[in-house]
Amino acid sequence: MEDDLAVVEVVVAGKINCQKLSSIIIMYSKSKLSNGATVITVPVKGTEAATVLTLFPVGSRYEKEKQSGLSHFIEHMMFKGTLKRPSTLDISQELDKVGAEYNAYTSRDYTGYYVKASFEHLDLSLDLLSDMLWGSQFKEEELEKEKGVIVEELNMYKDNPTMYAEQLFEETLYANHPLGRDVGGLEKTVRQMTRKEMVGYYESFYQPQNMILVVAGRIDSHLKSKVIKFFGSNHHKSSKPIFKIYKQPEKTPVRLKSFYKKTDQAHLALGFPSFSYDNSKNPALAILNVVLGGTMSSRLFVEVREKRGLAYMINSGLNRYYETGNLVVRAGLDKNRVAEAAEIILNEFEKIKEKGVTKEELSMAKENLAGRMVLALEDSSAQAEWYGKQALLMKKIRTPLEEIKRLRAVTLKEVQAVAKEVFQNKFLRVAAIGPYATAGDLAEALKIK
Repeated sequence: MEDDLAVVEVVVAGKINCQKLSSIIIMYSKSKLSNGATVITVPVKGTEAATVLTLFPVGSRYEKEKQSGLSHFIEHMMFKGTLKRPSTLDISQELDKVGAEYNAYTSRDYTGYYVKASFEHLDLSLDLLSDMLWGSQFKEEELEKEKGVIVEELNMYKDNPTMYAEQLFEETLYANHPLGRDVGGLEKTVRQMTRKEMVGYYESFYQPQNMILVVAGRIDSHLKSKVIKFFGSNHHKSSKPIFKIYKQPEKTPVRLKSFYKKTDQAHLALGFPSFSYDNSKNPALAILNVVLGGTMSSRLFVEVREKRGLAYMINSGLNRYYETGNLVVRAGLDKNRVAEAAEIILNEFEKIKEKGVTKEELSMAKENLAGRMVLALEDSSAQAEWYGKQALLMKKIRTPLEEIKRLRAVTLKEVQAVAKEVFQNKFLRVAAIGPYATAGDLAEALKIK
């Protein structure tokens, strides 16, 4: 296992304290095992914990329509028993008895599994993750039981209007494209899944050469031998990693989508297409998002909630994928005043396009992003996720310090240019949950033509 060592000097970045920055990361190393797996080690000072994270480039976007939800289903089945640990209880008890944190997640682009435990139990973390990934049995009886669990998970998210409104927004934004499907699938597709289909899909994507393995936290000189022991075998045979990139979804005129539900609030999600993971305009877009709706002092929060009392919850956020992305505004609104709120939101888009942001807003947004990054990355699991996603999704790994430097370099003109590029009314998409039987009803309520 040959190391490609990257050493980063700690420098002062704006107002963030130099000593504080040194706790983010001084060094990481990237290597490859003989089976093609990528290994990243991230030593974190002052911690007795270690996080082991594995990421695979497989998510809902790689599924055929009839397979919708399969990537997420496999994530569930990884916890349902191996040859070494035959049941879910065997897996969970072994981790629970050492106080470990463990979970998994599926997105449109990737699937991740992690265990965070004290350093003295690092062997267990590596052993258990390796066993789950390469030894899961996908038992027929467990698969059938888990179908009901996943359907209830889908129902739970559907009963959360804030989350479901954003799903409807992406369905509208990426109509007739895999990115528009719910990561969890549909009840129909989940109920129809077979073990044969699941195992075939699993064997196609879960290859060592597709895997990013990150160990972050307390690390010693024995880590290499441990990683080789637990992850160094050729578990399956495959000629090459599988990355499937789709063409950019078409940008069509304004579309609206409604979901009728008797609620006290109208739950709104509206926004625009934006940029992919590795786009050079992302730092400017991140600053734009903070100014628009990323904090409790942002423009939308002040105008919609503080000045007019139209909402309890209103914010904006960014979603990024391999070749595209989006900026979305989410709000839970007084259902009798949605038109007023929509007008304010749309006006804020226009104001930023026409006048940009102020020097004070630019400075605040830069400090906000840098500060949040420092706070988040104090945890070994956050360190693991940062470097894992960088390795999986970016052309080049950027350290947190390098990312802060990119943010510091953003100018007022760049933020306004990004606003003009993103906030184009002809590409606006809107989704809402509330008393709207049709998209026409929603358009009338919002007074959007």
